[in-house]
Amino acid sequence: MSVSNSTSSNNTSSSSPVIGIALDSSTNDSIYVIQPCPRGYFRDSVTATALPANITAYLDSNYNGFTFLRGYEIKDSTGNIGGYVAIINYNGKPVAVLFDGTGAFVRVLEQRERGDLYNDGWHRGGRFYDRDPNERGRDTISLSALPASVLSYMSANYPNDSLIKAYISFDSSYIIISEDSGLNATVFNHAGDFEKRVKLYSPGPVAQQVDQTALPANAQAYLTTTYPNYVFEKGFSFTLNGVLQGYIVVIDSNNTKYEVEFDASGNFIGAITIW
Repeated sequence: MSVSNSTSSNNTSSSSPVIGIALDSSTNDSIYVIQPCPRGYFRDSVTATALPANITAYLDSNYNGFTFLRGYEIKDSTGNIGGYVAIINYNGKPVAVLFDGTGAFVRVLEQRERGDLYNDGWHRGGRFYDRDPNERGRDTISLSALPASVLSYMSANYPNDSLIKAYISFDSSYIIISEDSGLNATVFNHAGDFEKRVKLYSPGPVAQQVDQTALPANAQAYLTTTYPNYVFEKGFSFTLNGVLQGYIVVIDSNNTKYEVEFDASGNFIGAITIW
């Protein structure tokens, strides 16, 4: 089943474990969403207006400015709806999200390139190369290597920021993690132009960088389940008067970066889409 960025309709049904997305109709640049249907279920194409209102509200809240590409109902043989898949374009990148039968968020679906459908989900130099355990952090860029225009903007507009980490995305956009009365993520496009600034946490608690292995087991399990094949970018613990308050984790999931927050026990609190 092919899903393109055009507005043409596709009313076919499928029980295939993958959904193809043509990123550029002028080339063969395609990726595939991994969404196995449960036994006896199939996907039926639907329009954006046919999706439950809470799905649209979730997408508006978490992917502001998104463009709808495709929607699917997941049905059993009797026509009962067991879930939904919404595929959107967000900042020029496809995002596929699974919801349950009530329209409640379940997880962000994994994506793979055509040649990686039946292996580890990445290949050297590919779109998801950073999934290679030996290449984690390959999207990291040294602060000194950031474009002069980006550094000048940060200096002029956020002079009190302490720059912690910078990343260059697959589309050559830049994300800078910094601290000044809280933790921030500042985004610049491929040309080095400012796009937006996201507050990751507010002033008060003291932030301390932590490794992935330092996260509570249930927090790690949540990330693995909700963002399949995610890449850990940065983690922070927060304390107030010496008492642990919680954790914030910055991850990459299919070339989209998220901030995910947990309480001190590792229970999920909320997530923010950075870029």
